[in-house]
Amino acid sequence: MAIQTGAPFATIITMRYVILILALCGAAVSVLALRVHYDTGTEPCSINAHWDCGIVNHSSFAMMGHVPVAAIGIAGYLLLAGFGFARWRFITFLAASAGFLFAFRLSMIEQYGLGVWCLYCAISQGIIAIILLLSLGWFAAEYLALKRAARNA
Repeated sequence: MAIQTGAPFATIITMRYVILILALCGAAVSVLALRVHYDTGTEPCSINAHWDCGIVNHSSFAMMGHVPVAAIGIAGYLLLAGFGFARWRFITFLAASAGFLFAFRLSMIEQYGLGVWCLYCAISQGIIAIILLLSLGWFAAEYLALKRAARNA
């Protein structure tokens, strides 16, 4: 088996680790949000009337059944990290799509239901959006490379 060299191989390896690092950052942000969920004191992200993590994380929307939404975020980001590390590009893309839609739904609740934004949630939304775009590009690059190889065979 020949070892590939050059930019495409380096990009593939780099993308794997970029998604892994971003997913671990997302899990860390979700841990901070979970800490706010269980804390009863003044939150460090309580900035003003429009930015208050405590209001968001103590609302009825912060739970799905008996599970905090932040705990779902931790699990989702860890799954994304695993999928990306395993190079399961399409599964990574599908999981990132589901995570983005879930986070988008929560953002709409913050905007229109609560009228207050959570800084940790906004950071998480940004992270999942970046992971979604990167995973789409990563999957598309694989698809195009396979299509090109089939055409040249």
